[in-house]
Amino acid sequence: MTLALDLDQRRALARLSELLDRRGRPRPRVRGVYLHGRPGRGKTMVMDRFYASVTSDRKRRFHFHDFFARLHAAAHETGSIDGGIDRLLGSARLVCFDEFHVHDIGDAMLIARLLDALFARHIVLVVTSNYPPDGLLPNPLFHDRFEPAIARIHAYLDVVAVDGAIDYRTRAPRDRSTGFASGEYRVGECGGAGTVPIELGAHTLHARAVDGPAVRFDFAALCGTATSAADYVELARRFRYWTLCAVPPLREVPVDWAMRLINLVDVLYDADLALIVYARAPLSELLASVPALPDLVRTHSRLGELSQIPTLPVG
Repeated sequence: MTLALDLDQRRALARLSELLDRRGRPRPRVRGVYLHGRPGRGKTMVMDRFYASVTSDRKRRFHFHDFFARLHAAAHETGSIDGGIDRLLGSARLVCFDEFHVHDIGDAMLIARLLDALFARHIVLVVTSNYPPDGLLPNPLFHDRFEPAIARIHAYLDVVAVDGAIDYRTRAPRDRSTGFASGEYRVGECGGAGTVPIELGAHTLHARAVDGPAVRFDFAALCGTATSAADYVELARRFRYWTLCAVPPLREVPVDWAMRLINLVDVLYDADLALIVYARAPLSELLASVPALPDLVRTHSRLGELSQIPTLPVG
């Protein structure tokens, strides 16, 4: 069954179609599009449908976490951030970013440089985000420092809401035989114990078990250490089957641990990798009474796509 597009989705696709000429190639020097709305409203689907219709090979699509992992690697190889940006953009005339967000002032300054490079080259930019431009970097201590970048977003992109009443992740049929949707959210204990070192750059992580393309981590060992989204991107390239054990209610852990779980779920979801979660509470309680955290609603929506198993198995 294919769900019909809602009004916001149809409007967004119509606006995106204006970016292309009759041959499906990016038109030069046109305003890009910034799609925003709550999780599950079809922003990524709309952007991907548009991206597939582009006939030119001078196009690039990035998930935000993956892009910045690649950017840091390319900057290290070329010796500069600008060199890294040049390498990743190449000859692109169209760039699509999924899950554009800004929460950290260091990232904000890097994103501002990236936007400057994109706009200076007249690259057509399409963005999806859970935040309208004025909601980026919401921390009041730093928001004013990102306002010039927000002004440039408004100057170069049309802001289009894709924010209908339905969370389509609760409606759309998913193939549960493979990928992220094949995973499970289990309330109970994670069987087995062990310590397997995994070298990751300059530091070592300790998994509970590794079996070929499968890895099993304790929540504290992965999210309770100084790991980054770039680390999760690298791990996602090595392992296709994931188990995360002993996940406590997030109100019981430091905020940075909870933010790492948000980033981990984002990376695994975008890579469409199977995830089994062993938690100490049902999903509704896992995220209850957590101090306001950016993107927590998206994490709830994505974990909700996993098969919910309320028993107490030992896996």
